[in-house]
Amino acid sequence: MPKKITKSSLLVAVYLFTIFLGLGLFLPAGTFFWLEAWIYLIIFTVFFTAVVLYFSKHDPEMLQKRAKPKFKEKWDKIVMLLMGFGFFPTFIIPGFEKKYNWSYVPFWVEIIGFVVLSLGLIIIFLVMKENTFLSKAVEIQKDRGHTVITTGPYRIVRHPMYLGFILFIVFYCLALGSLYSLIPTTLGVIGLVIRTILEDKKLHMELDGYQEYAQKTKKKLIPLIW
Repeated sequence: MPKKITKSSLLVAVYLFTIFLGLGLFLPAGTFFWLEAWIYLIIFTVFFTAVVLYFSKHDPEMLQKRAKPKFKEKWDKIVMLLMGFGFFPTFIIPGFEKKYNWSYVPFWVEIIGFVVLSLGLIIIFLVMKENTFLSKAVEIQKDRGHTVITTGPYRIVRHPMYLGFILFIVFYCLALGSLYSLIPTTLGVIGLVIRTILEDKKLHMELDGYQEYAQKTKKKLIPLIW
C-alpha cells in the first residue's frame, strides 16, 4: 500500500513552491519591491493553504490522488510535456519585463487581471469540491467506483477545471503587467485544449454515462462557445 502524504508535508510543499515562484519573479526583476508580485504570491499561498486544509478534512482521498498522480496514457505524458514547455516560462518572463520595461499594462488592467485570476481559482476550488475523482492524470478510477459528475460547475462545461486554470494563467500574466508571457502561455493553453479533446474522447469510450452527460452539457471548455 503506497505511503500517504501528510497534511504537514503538503503544506510544506505549498510554501516551498511559493518561495520558488517568488524567486522566479524577483530574481529576474532584480528587486523585491514589486507590489503586484507580492499580491500574487499572497493569493497563491492563501488559496493552496486553504485547499490543503479543507480537503485534508473533507476529501483526503482526492487530495492524495492529485498529490501523487500516475500518468498511464502515453499521449497524456506528451501533452503534459508540451504544457510544461509553455507554462514554465510564464512564471519567469514577468520578472524580466518588470526590470527592462518591455511592455506596458495599465493599472486598471492589472486589477482586472487579479479579479479574473481569483475567479479562476474559485472555479478550481468548486470543481475539486464537486468531483472526488479529480486527478492530475487522465484515468478512469474503477477501483473507486468512478461515476460521471454532472453537478456544480459541471452543469456549465464538461471540463471546468481546465476553464478555471486557463482563466488563472492568462490573467496572471495581465495582473503582473506582462504581455510577453502571454506568448508561452498560449502554447501551454493549446496543450491544454489538446488534452481536453483527448480526455473527452477517452471518457466517451470508457466512462459509463458520460455520453448521455455530454448530450446534455454540450460545451467542453468554453461556455456557449466550445
